[in-house]
Amino acid sequence: MNANTDLRLSALTRWLQHDLGRPLLRIEVASADASFRRYFRVFEVQAGADGAAETSLIAMDAPPDKENIEPYLHVARLLATTGVHVPAVHAVDLKQGFVLLEDLGSTAYLTSLQSGADPDQLYGAALGALADIQVRGGDAALELPPYDAAFLDREMQLMPEWFCARHLRLQLDADEQALLRSTFDFLIGEAQRQPQVLVHRDYHSRNLMLTLERNPGVIDFQDAMHGPLAYDLASLLKDCYIRWPRERVEGWLRGYRATIAARGLDAGASEREFLRWFDLIGVQRHIKVLGIFARLWYRDGKAGYLADLPLTLDYVRDACARYGELQAFALWLERRIVPLLAAANARERPAA
Repeated sequence: MNANTDLRLSALTRWLQHDLGRPLLRIEVASADASFRRYFRVFEVQAGADGAAETSLIAMDAPPDKENIEPYLHVARLLATTGVHVPAVHAVDLKQGFVLLEDLGSTAYLTSLQSGADPDQLYGAALGALADIQVRGGDAALELPPYDAAFLDREMQLMPEWFCARHLRLQLDADEQALLRSTFDFLIGEAQRQPQVLVHRDYHSRNLMLTLERNPGVIDFQDAMHGPLAYDLASLLKDCYIRWPRERVEGWLRGYRATIAARGLDAGASEREFLRWFDLIGVQRHIKVLGIFARLWYRDGKAGYLADLPLTLDYVRDACARYGELQAFALWLERRIVPLLAAANARERPAA
C-alpha cells in the first residue's frame, strides 16, 4: 500500500507516528464496512521481558465530512458498562476522524461458521452477550435515541424507493402503495408493543469477532438505539449472510427466552408470543435491508450486497406466510416481487 497515493492514510500515519509517538512498523487494510469508515491494522514493536514483540491495534478512519465518530464513542462507553467485549479505545482525534482501538482479531463469526465451527458454541456465546446487553443495559438504553414509529417507517420506505423502483424497476400503483402503507403500519404497531431495550441494530455474524477472551468481540455498534427486544435476535438468527434451519433457530430462541426471563426481563406471556415478536420485527428489519442493499449498489457502488438480496427476501416471504395479518402482503410478494429479482440481479451483475 502506498501511503503517498492516499491522503487519508498519510494523515493517519502522521497521527500515529508524530502525534501519538507510536512505535509503528507497518499498516495494513483490515476492513471496510457499508459506510465511509475504513479500518487499518496497525503493527507495532513493543519491548517486553522476553525481548521485542510485534503487537497490533486497529485504526478507524472516519472522514469528518461523511462520518461522525462521537456516536461510536458514546455507544462504546455504554456497551462497556454491560460487560460485553467491545474494543477498548486508546486514542481519539475528533477533528481528523481517527480512533485507535483494541484489535479484536480478524476472524468474524461468519468466517468461523463457514469453516465448520460449532454453531451451538458460537451462538451460545453470542446470545449470552446479547442477554448481558439487554438485561444490564437498561439505564444505558435510556441514553440512546428511541426506535420510534417515524424511524421504523423511514427504514421501511427504503424498500419501495431503492429495491422496488430502482432495482426491480417496478412502479407501484395506488393499490400497491396502500398495501405497503397498511403493512408498514401493522409492523410498526407490533414493534412498539414489544419491551424496549438497548438495540445494537446490526448484531450478526459479520459484526461478531471470535476472540480468545470474553468471546465474542462486538463491533459496528454506533447506530444503537432504544427499541424492540427481539430486533437483535432477528439480526443474529435470521442473518442476511448465513441461514439456519427454522427448528434450530426456534431452539435457540427458547433458550434465550428462558435466560432473560430468569434474569428478570419481560420475555412475553408465552413462547408463542416471543416467537411472534421475533418474526414480525424480522419482517421490518428485512424490508429495510432490501432497500439498504439495493442502495449500497446504486448510490455507493458496493455491488457485493446484491448477492444477499435473495436470502433477505426469503426471510420476508417465510415470516409473512406464517401470520394471517400479512397474507395479502405475502401474496403480493409472490406475484409481483419474486419473479423480478433474479432478472434484476442478472442485469446488474455485468455493471458490478
